[in-house]
Amino acid sequence: MRENEPVTSATRQPETAAPAVPPRLIATDLDGTLLRDDKSVSPRTVAALAAAEQAGIEVFFVTGRPARWMDVVSDHVHGHGLAICGNGAAVVDLHGGPGAHRFVKVRELARDNALDAVRLLRDAAPGTMYAVEQTYGFHQEPEYPKLHMELPDHLAPAEELLAPDGPGGAEPVLKILAYHPSLDPDAFLTTARLAIGERASVTRSSPSALLEISGPGVSKASTLALCCAERGISHEEVVAFGDMPNDVEMLTWAGRSFAMGNAHPDVVAAASGRTVANNDDGVAVVIERMLAGRP
Repeated sequence: MRENEPVTSATRQPETAAPAVPPRLIATDLDGTLLRDDKSVSPRTVAALAAAEQAGIEVFFVTGRPARWMDVVSDHVHGHGLAICGNGAAVVDLHGGPGAHRFVKVRELARDNALDAVRLLRDAAPGTMYAVEQTYGFHQEPEYPKLHMELPDHLAPAEELLAPDGPGGAEPVLKILAYHPSLDPDAFLTTARLAIGERASVTRSSPSALLEISGPGVSKASTLALCCAERGISHEEVVAFGDMPNDVEMLTWAGRSFAMGNAHPDVVAAASGRTVANNDDGVAVVIERMLAGRP
């Protein structure tokens, strides 16, 4: 199912007080948050996730990663087996294991919007290079550097990659990646948001000047809100964890949220609490304390 409608319930203001209600869902980012820097899940974190599920608290992995990169946590999927990938562009059932996942929900970036974003950002930040992320395919411009864990399916200018008759023309576009070799990452993000406006959602999760551009209104928060609504779970019953600007909306929306000790300053400002760094099992620390306080 494809969806791209705005979800107004995912824009709760950060000053709203979080009610003291028992958590029903944990939403955690992966890189820089749940995963250590070596991309492993520590035994302590594995045990904490299992204990949360055993206590009846659902765990959602909410990441900028594409579905095919979810093998790092495929051994730790419990219960529902769902993950939110591509910064909210897809909800994926991971039960099939690597390479056999099923897309439950897709919130695509319309090709016209993507082409507008490419054109506007080229004008605002000359030298920007692009890659295109689809449900199953990955394509990039020839000049785009090797930043990812795979070889592209096609090399061509972004305008050609995004054309209706281009590579993967029948496959939804989840997001485009925009890289600049010299701009400051936060300055590049601000420039892109001003240039692109409401044609797309722009964020970043990389320490480099690499932006992630999704459909209008698509974010980790808005897709998480959809998943919670389907389960009758309110934002007050959600505990969220993150470390980078692509987590800000989710941390603002959740009833309780924690910035990692290694988090970007914008994330620290958005979260209602803070935990230790990812390499010190910050997610597990909070889950253990949370479960210790349950009846």
